[in-house]
Formats: sequence, C-alpha cells, structure tokens
Amino acid sequence: MKKLLTLLAATWLTGCANIADAGALLDVAVINRSSGERMTTYRHGGRLYVAGTPGDRYAVELRNRSGARVLAVLSVDGVNAVTGQTAAPRQSGYVLDAGSSAEISGWRKSMDDVAAFYFTALPDSYAARTDRPDHVGVIGVAVFRERVEPRVEEQPPALAKSETLGAARAVPAAPAAAQESRSAALADRLGTGHGERIAEGTRYTDFRRESTRPVETITIHYDSYRNLVARGIVPSPSRLPQPFPGGFVPDPRG
Repeated sequence: MKKLLTLLAATWLTGCANIADAGALLDVAVINRSSGERMTTYRHGGRLYVAGTPGDRYAVELRNRSGARVLAVLSVDGVNAVTGQTAAPRQSGYVLDAGSSAEISGWRKSMDDVAAFYFTALPDSYAARTDRPDHVGVIGVAVFRERVEPRVEEQPPALAKSETLGAARAVPAAPAAAQESRSAALADRLGTGHGERIAEGTRYTDFRRESTRPVETITIHYDSYRNLVARGIVPSPSRLPQPFPGGFVPDPRG
C-alpha cells in the first residue's frame, strides 16, 4: 500500500459554474486567483481551453462527484505538481474524500506550502526552466478509484501499524523517460511559473488503486487570449457598425 497526499480542504459546494470538465468521478475547473472567478472555458476540436493573462495566479479546482475516495494525479505543463517529476499517471497525487472539493494553488514544496501557479511567458515557466518545455500549455488530471477490499470476519482490536499513524514518504518516483526532442515554440506562448510560497496544508494517507490505469483523464489546454483568437479557438470580437462612432466633427479633406 502506498502513501499519498490527502487534501486538508474540502467541503462540497453546490452551483458549480464554469466547470471546465465534468467527468464521471471528478469535476475540474481553473480559478483565476487574481479575480477569484472560475475561468471561462472554450471548446474547440474536441478540446477544452482557458485564456490566461501573464502575471495572474491561478488554481486548479477538483471536485469529487462520487460517493467514495478518489486519487487525482495532477500534471501542469507535463510536470507532476506534487513531486516535480516528468508526469506519469502512476505517480503521487491527491486523495479527495467522497463529495469533497479542494483547490490546488501551486507546486507542492512541503506538507505545509506550495509555490504559486501563475501564467507567464514560456521561457519563464517552471517546465522550461527545468529543461522540459515540450508540454507547456496543458493541465491534466488522471483519476483513480480506490480498491475495495473484500469484507472479512471481524477480529479483536489490535494496535495499528506505525505506518498508518504518521507521515511517510510519497510514492517513489519511477525512472525518468528519455527526453523527447524539443518542438519549436512561439516566444509568446504561455506557461506556468514557480511563484511565491503559499500556505496550503496536506497530509499523507493510504490509498490502493483499483487499477494501474486511470478511470478518466481530464485535460485542459491554455494560452493567452490573443493566441487563442489567432488560432481560431476563441471567436474574434464582432465589430458591428456603430451609430455614433466618432466624437466631434472633423474638417473635410481640402
């Protein structure tokens, strides 16, 4: 049995507006920390997008829709948000209780704090600054159900094993995969930076996955509003004829 992080957050909130993706087990949304609002999502070509503004902090909101605990492995720009490894579904993540919700505001630095997520130019992103720029611009959540053990006949009370009482190490990192060849990227593409430290507590808990493969994987892409418009993902603002477009009467041409 592995030790994973459980969130010290978490009561269910109703009336979820602007949920980016409603999975069978988990809802995911992106919160603009500068405004406190859920970011508008755009659907294009079967994908989900949000438009970020450089300098704005953000958080990933997770809501457990199910009646049981789930494990959410969070990837930002292809990097595991808990361990800093190049992300893979088998790695460490966060455990959410049945019907609970929480906001992940940054890269996990300790059991007590995180380094804030914020939108920034690609070269300043944490992934690029750790030589992994190939997957900048995407947030992913791999979701796992918990294995349910068969019921056994009750036994007399016994002392709990020491490993269940205190903090333990997170799931060990798997060997890093060979680095993929870097793709050319536009200089003005957005990535996620490694910002100021924010208090955000967590603790370790036991969780045994029902399967080695996630039940669902939720993916949200992001870039600047201007880039999303240029790529045809966000419709260009319509420019309708205006009845009073000017100010004072100009002089006529001579």
